[in-house]
Amino acid sequence: MVVAAVAAGAFAAAAAGQTLQAATTSETSSDSDRVTPLANARDASAAFGVGGDTPAGAPELLPVARTTDASAEAEKLADSAQVTEERLQREAEAARKAAEEAARPKTVAPAQGSFTSGFGARWGTTHYGIDIANSVGTPIVAAADGTVIEAGSASGFGLWVRVQLDDGTVHVYGHVNSYSVYEGQRVKAGEQIAEMGNRGQSTGPHLHFEVWTADGQKADPRSWLAARGVSV
Repeated sequence: MVVAAVAAGAFAAAAAGQTLQAATTSETSSDSDRVTPLANARDASAAFGVGGDTPAGAPELLPVARTTDASAEAEKLADSAQVTEERLQREAEAARKAAEEAARPKTVAPAQGSFTSGFGARWGTTHYGIDIANSVGTPIVAAADGTVIEAGSASGFGLWVRVQLDDGTVHVYGHVNSYSVYEGQRVKAGEQIAEMGNRGQSTGPHLHFEVWTADGQKADPRSWLAARGVSV
């Protein structure tokens, strides 16, 4: 009796356990039908297209509309053309001036007129310049490029102008009637600096022209001019 009862109880418990397991299995199976679990992080990355062996999709580029102000662009082009034109004009002007500078003579005769007296002994004394005679008011020009170092009264000459060249040589223009330059002014060969006159110890309207070397020696102006291609 006792053995039979125990056996019956064991059978009943086993049956109940099988019933519970079936119910649990059935519920789990139902949940599995609704959700698919991811096995690992790699599968998760692949699912989202991030990392892993699955390439991410290229981002879609959306077109952006660009608006252009035609009048503004035209104005920019006009400004650019004007800047270019102005630059070309400056370059042309610089080239023109450079050509003029290269072509102009660097030494000229100090005045037009008659050669009346040379360098050397004269009337028992030494004449340290040359004389070029012409009427009062005849233009006197710088014989070479230089800087005016004096313009005004001078003993024996009445009025004079002295111009120092870049190498230290000094030109003297004496007996002038008037002058149109000032001390410190830069002058070029051929530029008018005075007018011929008859001031000081003079026997008639003329220019007395001297050349002083850088070391203070007085040289023959006619020879100095001739060495530079100028004849008087």
